[in-house]
Amino acid sequence: MALRGAAGSPVPVEKMSLEQLKVIKEQSDLEVNLLQDSLNKIRTAATRLEIASNALQDLSLRPQGKKMLVPLTASLYVPGTLDDANKVLVDVGTGYFIEKTMAEGKDYCERKINLLKSNYDELVEVASKKKAVADEVGALLQARFRQASTPP
Repeated sequence: MALRGAAGSPVPVEKMSLEQLKVIKEQSDLEVNLLQDSLNKIRTAATRLEIASNALQDLSLRPQGKKMLVPLTASLYVPGTLDDANKVLVDVGTGYFIEKTMAEGKDYCERKINLLKSNYDELVEVASKKKAVADEVGALLQARFRQASTPP
């Protein structure tokens, strides 16, 4: 395995000093942790969209005039009455809502879920490559430490 040096030319990791290997290992571990965090956030967002999609499906089955509790926050609900189940407000981010038909709302959720799943798959691939680099550098670093601590 070779990494890019300052001039952009490949530098074999076997020829790097212990300090260089430590820095690369720390950077690789940091990148893996950041990617894992991103994967968790994508998974959470996809789960929320799936819940929203299921809520739209449930809402479409309810009759007009149905009494229900309307969530204002995660823990605050107020009583309400279903006026028109065919029109919904879709949260498109940063506090903006767009009125859509029920079908458009479901389609929006599905498109977002598919996009997140695609991004998730790409990130998993990148994370596994970064993890392999971190593992390889870690193994080389341990071998160098053992070699340095063994008396001649």
